Order: sequence, then C-alpha cells, then structure tokens
Amino acid sequence: MEEGGEARNPLKTIRFEVEPASTAPASITPLDPASDDTSDRFHEECAVVGIYGHSEAANLAYLGLYAMQHRGQEGSGIVSSNGKALISHRGLGLVADVFHENVIRRLVGNSAIGHNRYSTAGETVLRNTQPLVAEFSLGSLAVCHNGNFVNALETRRRLEENGSIFQSSSDTEVLVHLVAGSKRPSLIDRVIDALAQVEGAYCVLFLTEDELIAARDPHGFRPLCLGKFPNGAWVVASETCALDLVEAEYVREIEPGEVLHIRGTELHSLRPFAHVPTNACIFEYVYFARPDSNVYGRNVYGVRKEMGRQLARETLVDADIVIPVPDSGVPAALGFAEESGLPFEMGLIRNHYVGRTFIEPKDSIRNFGVKVKLNAQRDVLEGKRVIVIDDSIVRGTTSRKIVRMIRNAGAKEVHMRISAPPTISPCYFGVDTPTHGELIANNLEIEAIREYIQADSLAYLSHEGLYAFLPPETERTSKGFCDACFTRKYPVEVNHDQEARQMRLFHAMEMPPGAGRQ
Repeated sequence: MEEGGEARNPLKTIRFEVEPASTAPASITPLDPASDDTSDRFHEECAVVGIYGHSEAANLAYLGLYAMQHRGQEGSGIVSSNGKALISHRGLGLVADVFHENVIRRLVGNSAIGHNRYSTAGETVLRNTQPLVAEFSLGSLAVCHNGNFVNALETRRRLEENGSIFQSSSDTEVLVHLVAGSKRPSLIDRVIDALAQVEGAYCVLFLTEDELIAARDPHGFRPLCLGKFPNGAWVVASETCALDLVEAEYVREIEPGEVLHIRGTELHSLRPFAHVPTNACIFEYVYFARPDSNVYGRNVYGVRKEMGRQLARETLVDADIVIPVPDSGVPAALGFAEESGLPFEMGLIRNHYVGRTFIEPKDSIRNFGVKVKLNAQRDVLEGKRVIVIDDSIVRGTTSRKIVRMIRNAGAKEVHMRISAPPTISPCYFGVDTPTHGELIANNLEIEAIREYIQADSLAYLSHEGLYAFLPPETERTSKGFCDACFTRKYPVEVNHDQEARQMRLFHAMEMPPGAGRQ
C-alpha cells in the first residue's frame, strides 16, 4: 500500500506483513476437542519474550519461546532487528517445528521479540500469529501481546469507522492502530497514549529498528519479568523459566502499570498510569505457569505443594494411595501425600510425545483422546482406595473418563480431589475459557458433579484455603489477586455479551443431564 496520498490519516497508512497460510496434510485430522483431554482445561493464551543488545538475539528468543511452549502451542513467531530493518518469521505449530537453523540464521540483529500463541477452534490461522509487523508514519513496528482487552470490540468499531482496515481478529492489531493514530511525537509517547485507551490484561512488547518497549497492565493480570545477560544485554519474558534456559540473571518482576523503554545503552522505567489495586491471575499458580518458574515473587512448585497440603487438611478421606493427574496435578499431590502421610504413587502415566492431531483406527477406541495421553497402571491401582489429585474440573468430561480408566484398572474406590475452588465463571483477561453454560460447576452442585464423573467422593479446595501459601503473618485473602473464575467478582468491568466473541476452544461440549445454559 502506497502511503503518499494517505499521509494525513496515519490509521490508513499501516502496511501489515502477510505470509501465506500453510495447510495440514489431508490424511491427518485434528483430534475432536470433545474427546481431547486438553480441551477440558483453561488455556493460557500466549507467551512473550524480548531480547535487546545481544548478537544472538533471535536464537535466544527462540530458546525463550521453547522454554515457554506450555503457554501456547498453535503458532510461534520472532521478529529481529538488524538496526536498519525488521526481519520476521512466523508459522503454525510448535516452536521447534516453526524455527529451524536456517530460519534463525536469517533473523540477524541484536534485538528480537517472540511470541507463542494458544489459539482456538477456527482461529488457528497465520494472520493471528504474532508478532505483528506494520509500517506507519514513524517507520516499522513489531508488536506481540499476552492478554485480552475487554473493550477491544468497541475500540475496533471506532477505528474502523475512522477508516482503519484490520487483517486479523487479534486484540493486538487494535493496539497497533491506536499507536499509529496517536498524535504524540515519539514512539514511547504513542505507546503510552495507546495503552491508556485499552482496558483489561496485557503484557506487550514493541520492537523498532533501535528500541524495545515492554509494558504490563496496571492491574498486573499476567506475569512479566526482567533479566540481564553477563554482557549487559536485556531480556524480558513471561516466566523466569525462560531466563534459566538462556542463562540470564533474574533482575526483578516488571511491576503492574510499568513501561520499560530500552534504547542504546539506556533502560528507562516509566509509570505513566494511575495506580489501581493489583489483581494478579491466581490461575498462574493453579495451572498455567511452569512449576519451576517464579511468578509474582513466589516459586510455583512450592505454591502448588502448599495447595495440596491445605487440600489434605480440608478433605482427607480413608484411602491407600494418592496419585496425581499428570503433569499439572503432581506438586499438589505431593503436598497432599506429605500432609496426609499416605503413599504417593504415579498411577497414571502421561505420554509426553503426543501432538494435536492423530490418525485413529477405523475401529473406534473408546475415550481415545484421553487414552492416547494417559495410561492407568494396574499394578499400582488394583485393589486400592485411590485419591486422585487434579488442579481443576472445567466441563467434567475428562474427569469422568479418568475415573472410569482408574476403575477399569482395578481400583477399589476413586476419590477425586481438586486443588482449587470450583470454576464457575469465564475469564475475560487473556485466558481461553468456556462460557458460563459450559462450566460444570456453574450448572451443578458438587454432589451432582460427583455423580456425573462417577467418583466415590469429590471435594474442592476452599476459597480461603486457596491462599494458604501466603505467609501466616499476612492477611490470607484474595487481596492482590484476580480469582473471578472462582467468585464471579471481576476487578475490571466486563461486558458479558462478550461470551459470543470470547476466544474459545470449547466449540463442542459434552455436559451431564440437567446442566442448563445461562
């Protein structure tokens, strides 16, 4: 698109990089989400990483994304800067599939930003894969974002009425147009002006030929940390596990409402937004983050173990062994076993080498989506009273199949314990969740859920017990955290009509009888 005749309206001069979409082999079909155990989970939307001032910036960004693969498996991208131009590569699939040695070699430069995307049914398309790259009146700009703007629809409509043309369905492109349309003289001022117009959750990175900007929303919904290499180069990442892999020293957490501006040898910290109460997502501790990461100043593994200990204090039942639903249930199960004095066993073994697509035999295998990923050990389970620890029950379909699998392996009793409160409400702040009507705990009482999943007993961690990991001398409440998925108390006003727009994987559902829709 030529800029000449449109220079007076910067919203119309944005030129986006467009790459051809790839197609999957016709002989392999995606696993039906209704039978896929990963579909019965909340899913983090994204991971972001930024490197500035290192000769191997793209390679280090690649490794950072690799360490944070759990935060997004549908697409990945890296944009590097050689000081004169931005160089981009994006693709669908896992990090190791998208980036090969020849690709990394092409991404030259001393700075780079990268992104892992967790997409949803119907949204796994290359145009939504980040970082987005655009050209506007100030030059080239790459942007990647983790989170969700609750006012994205209204803002997008306003921009379209003023002439903006969108090429993706992501919130990130809204931010690009806001930056381009700002009347402020410098990029950092335009970024601040744009961020002041959006509401909700974001950790966002901007890259130009010679500067990197990182920002975290004033509520601090999503985590973002700062690290430093021995040579003085900087790294910004969603989780500290990325810093560990690239051997960068952890400096600190980027604070809620903080904007970091890195240019040349200087790093400036700005706090341009009004102070609001911190509302860090508690589900980072429950499920999202890697257990070896430190999030919000605490080790995730230790927090999950304490949740398991508290769960044992509240819900212990006579049993012979404690087993986790791997992998996310392992730390809580260890804590439960330690607190209860019961043996910890791996009664379910997870296949870690499973993709998102499968070739299923013509003779259909019952509960194929779960069985291909989990296998019950008869030698461990037969004749035992088993306590099963998981982090959540979303729709209940996977829990039902797991209970049935454990019984078929000879278990005498199956007691399901959940190391978080019942999930009763969707998230609007950057997490892939089902609607109210698809959340089993929003529609059924606990006893009815127990009957549906066919367990001998079912119990959840209490809301008060969720915060047992906080030091005893502090107020053990939800202060400082967002737990709206458990309480329906949203720290930012949301338009509940967004459920139709919400990025969701749960396009197919299998609910028990009596579960109504709201």
